[in-house]
Amino acid sequence: MIDLLESSYKKYNQPNFIKDDPICIPHKFTKKEDIEIMGFWASMLAWGQRKTIINKCNELVNMMDNAPHDFIMNHTEADLKPFLTFKHRTFNDIDTLYFLSFFQRHYQKHASLEDAFLIGYNKEDESVENALIGFHDYFFNQDDAPQRTKKHIATPARKSACKRINMFLRWMVRQDTNGVDFGIWNTIQTKQLICPLDVHVERVSRKLHLLDRKQSDWKAAVELTNHLKQFDANDPVKYDFALFGLGIEKFA
Repeated sequence: MIDLLESSYKKYNQPNFIKDDPICIPHKFTKKEDIEIMGFWASMLAWGQRKTIINKCNELVNMMDNAPHDFIMNHTEADLKPFLTFKHRTFNDIDTLYFLSFFQRHYQKHASLEDAFLIGYNKEDESVENALIGFHDYFFNQDDAPQRTKKHIATPARKSACKRINMFLRWMVRQDTNGVDFGIWNTIQTKQLICPLDVHVERVSRKLHLLDRKQSDWKAAVELTNHLKQFDANDPVKYDFALFGLGIEKFA
């Protein structure tokens, strides 16, 4: 099995993977804050067809004048009007405006989005579970936080597999010599990351007996990651490339 995983990982962890994946959105930028903002947004919108996800993210980038961080820090009330028409599946203008206000509130006090994930983080933790719970609570710590927006930010506290947010952390944390993942955060450790559990990854993982749990929840994501640690204890989520790629190839 290790040969299959390693060969698929090497095949898909390549720059040519970027253009057809939502990770292409943060790759448009070199400024750290822009990478964080659009990486987070692209991952949160990552459900449905990848082409549609990319198009919707590009729509957001255009609304922010191709400079997300600068726009967030300096926009006027009138500048927000175009966002009232933004929609992607169940993500609507209410969610969009709250995301913008969260980013502004955060970056007024912090230089990096990583700080938001360090509230519940402990370097001794086996995984990022507490970091994700802390982030969720921080994201919604405002009295005017829309209840509906909570469905877009997963948390292990609700037993969610947290697929999209785990994917975002992979992008930000994982050091990648092939230039796909960014590795621009230095506190959270790669060995603490949890593998994103999407439909392709789940299907292949069950076929390879890397996942036995019937529910697609947080425990399932942890179970899969613990199995992957048998092959690489320090970088188990690198096999996300392998499992996703095998799924695309209709391996299972």
